Amino acid sequence: MSCFTFLKVTMVIFNLLIFLCGGVLLGVGIWVSVDSPSFLKIFGSVSASAMQFVNVSYFLIAAGCVLLVLGFLGCYGAHKESKCVLLMFFSILLIIFIAEIAAAVVALVYTSLAENLLNALVVPVIKKDYGQQPDITQVWNSTMEGLHCCGFNNYTDFTDSPYFQMYGDFPSFCCANDTVSCSKNMAEQSNIKGCFEQLLQSIHTNAAVVGGVAAGFGALELAAMIVSLYLYCKLDKA
Repeated sequence: MSCFTFLKVTMVIFNLLIFLCGGVLLGVGIWVSVDSPSFLKIFGSVSASAMQFVNVSYFLIAAGCVLLVLGFLGCYGAHKESKCVLLMFFSILLIIFIAEIAAAVVALVYTSLAENLLNALVVPVIKKDYGQQPDITQVWNSTMEGLHCCGFNNYTDFTDSPYFQMYGDFPSFCCANDTVSCSKNMAEQSNIKGCFEQLLQSIHTNAAVVGGVAAGFGALELAAMIVSLYLYCKLDKA
């Protein structure tokens, strides 16, 4: 078997797997969008933490669609030896790779900016819907229980929320003692950290794992781009 044939077969199999993964992500994304409470019950606080900071259903649907398109282009382009499709596959993958690097740089350099943006988006939702919208209340409760945190910043995020107006207290997660009633004084003395700070601390603690996964994805993307470009150049000479 020649090098060209081997890489062609590898490209087809690899992108077929990507296509199948995209289908799975798309299906899960639709499931989360339609029935998020069942998703939370199955996957617990980890999924709840993620759902609080990004809309997981839309993210999964978008990621699934991108993977479906990439998988199809890579598989079809390699199998049919289509230069146009291979070039399109390479271009899309290159754009994604550059975007990932840019996002990583922004996340590292402008963490405070990201916090301010999330704060402006998340806190108003807490003040408006916590204690009134069952899904949002459940997501926040699961997040605070899983990360041992209180609100996005601290207990003050729940001031004037439907929950506070109804009970006159803060959620029990905002107090150090496991109590149903959590007054302002108790919450202030407990000084429970906000969920964003706890999430950052968790990421820093597992920085090696996060970095390893990111490096692995980057290496796979680079390998796919190199192989697609190699096939494109070989077809150009054929």
